[in-house]
Amino acid sequence: MNRILSSILIGTLCLSCTNSGDFKVDTALSYCVNQVDSTLNVLETYDAIPRNISNDAPTKAWKCTSVHDWTSGFWPGILWYAYEYTQDKRLLVESEAFSTALYPVLDRKVTHHDLGFMMYCSLGNGYRLTGNPEYKQMLLRTADSLSVLYNPVVGTINSWPNECRKKGWPHNTIIDNMLNLELLFWASKNGGGQRFYDIAESHAEVTMKNQFREDYSTCHVVVYDTISGERIKQVTHQGYADSSMWARGQGWAIYGFTMCYRETGRKDFLDIAQKAAEIYLKNLPEDKVPFWDFDDPAIPNAPRDASAAALVASALLELSQYVDKSESQYYISEATKMLESLSSEQYQSRDKNYAFLLHSTGHKPHGYEIDASIIYADYYYIEALLRWKKINEGKDLFE
Repeated sequence: MNRILSSILIGTLCLSCTNSGDFKVDTALSYCVNQVDSTLNVLETYDAIPRNISNDAPTKAWKCTSVHDWTSGFWPGILWYAYEYTQDKRLLVESEAFSTALYPVLDRKVTHHDLGFMMYCSLGNGYRLTGNPEYKQMLLRTADSLSVLYNPVVGTINSWPNECRKKGWPHNTIIDNMLNLELLFWASKNGGGQRFYDIAESHAEVTMKNQFREDYSTCHVVVYDTISGERIKQVTHQGYADSSMWARGQGWAIYGFTMCYRETGRKDFLDIAQKAAEIYLKNLPEDKVPFWDFDDPAIPNAPRDASAAALVASALLELSQYVDKSESQYYISEATKMLESLSSEQYQSRDKNYAFLLHSTGHKPHGYEIDASIIYADYYYIEALLRWKKINEGKDLFE
């Protein structure tokens, strides 16, 4: 595939030239809003955050978790996206309430990298849509907290300090951590200064050099030496094997490096995002929803991961804005096929439960959230739908 750096095309592409089929995005978004309403009708407190629904759950309702769970920002983020689509003031009130419920997260010692997921998906969307100065201050506090985990010798954020203690690792970085860099880039532009930008850029650069294999598949975890800063080994935690391509991990890479190109303009970040996308796309099954790990020997009887499909669909739609016309059309076409599949009877939850999607896989090696509805699958699904709609309407993806 010819990778030509072009000027950023946000808002300039007409989807009528690239549309695959007759995808009805408003139908899908209205469905999401209806599912959100069903969940809001049964949630009793603002500190109980939807996390998952197992495929054999006795009710349609979400199993909830506390605000301190790493996934706690996705439900408020979904509410903000639903509000963005509908402009329904009731959804605004709920978005604000579930977002401010996360404030106590910052009162604890930082023990993991997930603060970006927790606070930027919630308060970041809230600030984008309302300009609430309180959200801005909380986001800057979050960036400052996350930066504590940065090791300047290695050049990355220590993703799981607790795993280091358990396993005797000096320092570890997981591919998921790429998504938390968006918070740092935002903070650098909104009063936090150059330090946050430098941490995010360094983390992305070191990850680019150490997290990928020769074929541009990514490993889940890299363990680093804190004296030399060198990589010790590549391992997995949630994938099938140390050498396998875990589907959602590949999605984190595509999404994360696309975002890093947006924030830095570095062509090497764009190139690695495209190379990560290329191997992902060429190995997909026909319906464009991956098996949880591309190398599971149980395929075709292995579980799917709708969360990876939603994540990559959203990433490809952004990636389509930074490349030449032919590549852009290809990425939009592939993302559209993913969204069409996810919006089908096979993958939408519909009357089965209150989630948007079925058939996600959280942590198969631990036997957790297998073939389930998972909150982050829904988050990236509604985000991808809104991005698709904005491209169709010639709007900026991040306005």
